[in-house]
Amino acid sequence: MVSRRTLFSVSRRQSLALLAAPVLQPAQAQAAHRISLLHMNDFHSRHEPISASSTACVEGRPCYGGAARLATAIRQGREAAAAEGRAPILLDAGDQFMGSLFYTRYRGEAEARVQALLRPAAMTTGNHEFDNGPENLARYVDRVAHPVLAANLDASTEPALAGKLRSGIVATLDGLRVVVVGLATPETPGLSSPGPNLRFNDPAETMDRAVFEARRQGPCVVVALSHLGLTADRRLAEDVQGIDVIIGGHSHTLLANGLPGAEGPYPVEQSGARIVQAGCHGRYLGRLDLDVAPDGRVAATRGVMRELTADIPQDPQVAALVAELAAPLEEWRHRPVATLPRELPLARCRLEACELGELTAEAIRRAVPRAEIGWMNGGGMRAGLPGGTVTWGDVLTMLPFQNTVARMVLRGHVVKDALESGLSRLPDADGRFPQLSGLRYRLVAEAPIGQRAQDVEVREGERWRPLEMERAYLIATNDFSRKGGDGYTMFRDQALEAYDAGPAVEDAMVEQLGR
Repeated sequence: MVSRRTLFSVSRRQSLALLAAPVLQPAQAQAAHRISLLHMNDFHSRHEPISASSTACVEGRPCYGGAARLATAIRQGREAAAAEGRAPILLDAGDQFMGSLFYTRYRGEAEARVQALLRPAAMTTGNHEFDNGPENLARYVDRVAHPVLAANLDASTEPALAGKLRSGIVATLDGLRVVVVGLATPETPGLSSPGPNLRFNDPAETMDRAVFEARRQGPCVVVALSHLGLTADRRLAEDVQGIDVIIGGHSHTLLANGLPGAEGPYPVEQSGARIVQAGCHGRYLGRLDLDVAPDGRVAATRGVMRELTADIPQDPQVAALVAELAAPLEEWRHRPVATLPRELPLARCRLEACELGELTAEAIRRAVPRAEIGWMNGGGMRAGLPGGTVTWGDVLTMLPFQNTVARMVLRGHVVKDALESGLSRLPDADGRFPQLSGLRYRLVAEAPIGQRAQDVEVREGERWRPLEMERAYLIATNDFSRKGGDGYTMFRDQALEAYDAGPAVEDAMVEQLGR
């Protein structure tokens, strides 16, 4: 166990080396410290620019983000802060991994090489950093210069990661201690593949100890670098007093003033904490300015969320690196597989039945002979499909996890329990939301959890029949959900029979698109 004395062990010289910009000293007449927190989250390997639906850019349509444009925005943010007499720092709230062919091929090496040019001061672990196990994350940590943080993660019994992750850093900005604490989501074991040796502890208890230690050592600003999601960040602010800023991730929430699609103001004020989050996929970069009194009290804040539109020039060095990394992917990604009459967006697939999700569920169902129900978790899809020509690259970007089609036999009452679990997080968007083929229901969203799916029916040929509680049904899903991912523990624990090593989900999807 890490003691309070050693929780943050970065010296002043070390902390200065971590910073992504010069440290400014305050003028003699200036009472407050002036700092600028640049932040990003949930980049998901989107090194190339994206469309509004996070698919690949299409000529003639608006494009956003990309690693090279993000690099320019970060540089401009640092320069603007410094020109205003503010000391900047860049922080990353996790989920660099997974979401494009760059991760499928390079398994974190592409992210590490790009981050070497972006120079974040620290990053917390997202759940997707564990998608290919602790060994893969350990290789990434060894490659990068910045610390990777997870204060609530005990990795002491995992040989690959023991001693590699940090709890937090202490950076000195404009003469002020800025204490940054990393928080990983405790949901990681159900969302990813961290293995059996990692223990995810309660974020609030961890943060409470960290705040106590930070304040005990004198005036400071305390920042939680959180991959918990906005709802959990709000709860953290209520449960733990003394957090100044929560830089969030995980829920892909855009907090902004005046931008389309924003789900709240920038920042969100909660129990004395200022909560920020920058959407996802590198489309936005946040900047939160703080004026801090000598006693560490935040006296004033100013925030702006910048959308990374096509008018922002691409950094040539990062653009050259991305082009180098992309070269081996070109032939593979441009192979056409189908033509669609219109775009199939991802936007609502974690909240409601969507055409993209139903198509995927149908592809999975057809991949298992005689399967009656196809079941796809909304979080298993990571991008929409474009209208017109669809390529292998589009499908692999949409389905980046290399899951296999799994089959299982469940009693009807277990199917009903799984359906209720999939609807349990509404009205919040959640990866467990069920996208279905061969199963339908009437949603009563205002009903208590466990009673939201009414009039559940299963298709038999051309007819629909009520779900029978004791009947055994053959169901096709993906191996992640079948093993209990996204909360579907009943698939893991109550299957009468199961087999996970079916065809690749993306292969099934390509076959479905070609029908």
